[in-house]
Amino acid sequence: MSHTSACAAPRGGARPPPSPATPPWWGAGPEARPAARLPWRSSLAVALIQLLGTQFAAHTQPERAGLGLLGRALLLAGPALLVLRHRHPRLAVLGTAAVTALYLGAGYPYGPVFLSVVVACVAAVAAGRRVAAWSALGALWAAHLLIAHWLCRWLPPPGDGPAPWGQEAVVAAWAVAVVAGSELVRVRREQWARERAERAAVERRRADEERLRIARELHDVLAHSISVINVQAGVGLALLDQDPEQARTALTTIKAASKEALGEVRQVLDTLRTPGDAPRSPAPGLDRLDELTEQARGVGLAVSVEVDGVRTALPPGADLAAFRIVQEALTNVVRHSGSRTARVLLRYGPAELELRIDDDGPATTDGMASGVSGGGNGLVGMRERAAALGGTVAAGPRPDGGFRVRARLPLTAATVSPTPRRETSTGEATMEAP
Repeated sequence: MSHTSACAAPRGGARPPPSPATPPWWGAGPEARPAARLPWRSSLAVALIQLLGTQFAAHTQPERAGLGLLGRALLLAGPALLVLRHRHPRLAVLGTAAVTALYLGAGYPYGPVFLSVVVACVAAVAAGRRVAAWSALGALWAAHLLIAHWLCRWLPPPGDGPAPWGQEAVVAAWAVAVVAGSELVRVRREQWARERAERAAVERRRADEERLRIARELHDVLAHSISVINVQAGVGLALLDQDPEQARTALTTIKAASKEALGEVRQVLDTLRTPGDAPRSPAPGLDRLDELTEQARGVGLAVSVEVDGVRTALPPGADLAAFRIVQEALTNVVRHSGSRTARVLLRYGPAELELRIDDDGPATTDGMASGVSGGGNGLVGMRERAAALGGTVAAGPRPDGGFRVRARLPLTAATVSPTPRRETSTGEATMEAP
């Protein structure tokens, strides 16, 4: 084999590896990787490939200079610089290009010596140091042209001649492939970073929604139950000496209300401990409206319930929201209204359920101080529940006095039951059994 062909052929045969050096699970910025971790494993792999591959390739290039100690040191210098490619990508890519140019100028055998340049170039482009990567690759190509066509006569090995210009097309294609591959890696890393950020935002939004849902559940359960307990405790204290039997009834109501509240709070807390498990008991719905109005009667609030339209089986979310809205509205009547009567209307339409809760007022001093007409947490929770289902809640004083809460909940996933409910207009809540 002549010196001329030995100069040219291996240059055209040197190809970059098909896979990028930067792992896809790393983020687009330094904050996505541990700051103290160095890529020494991959750098060691590159060092072994370059050292062993070049020693094997040297057997087919006897006309090239023997590797010796300096040649092996240059083969290891490039991978050593790769350890810094994430912290200092500009230094790594320029350094590996310089070391490779020195190796080529020393006339050592061709082989996978370009691998460290490829890895450093990919890392630099992916880190945003595109100018440094392109400059290093261009400088290495220029050095290769000088060594292969003009400096061959004065550089080792002795007697080497210029390489044919036709081989430079292969070298140019190799350089373009490295640049294109590096840019592709950069684009993919940016896409992965955006996807990770979007997934993180979705997880944060889900966590916030779950936190608000739990807060609404606890507020509705505790506000209603504590209001009942507070009223009954006052009754029991007032009648403890005069009417012990009535005081006993108040204490019985307190026991039942506290037991129910503890059960529902425990259910909410169970969902926190085991978020993937199904709840042990079904969530409350309008089928428990009788219990709710019975509790209201126990604290002196007469509730009449009117049902208009054909009874419709509600989706679980809408059923729970409807129950909680009625519960919160009655709790507000107990706490903030001077009226001892309330009217509940359930109007089933073809596509939505309308809830209307009225009391005749007037608002008590506590109610006005707490801003029940505008900004209480209970009203905010009602609106959030309805909005989560695509519905609305409106609350405010009526023109003729009193207070009204009106909610509209869509029933897109409901199925119609053939059993109708009819209006009852007594001082107690009575409904026809389904």
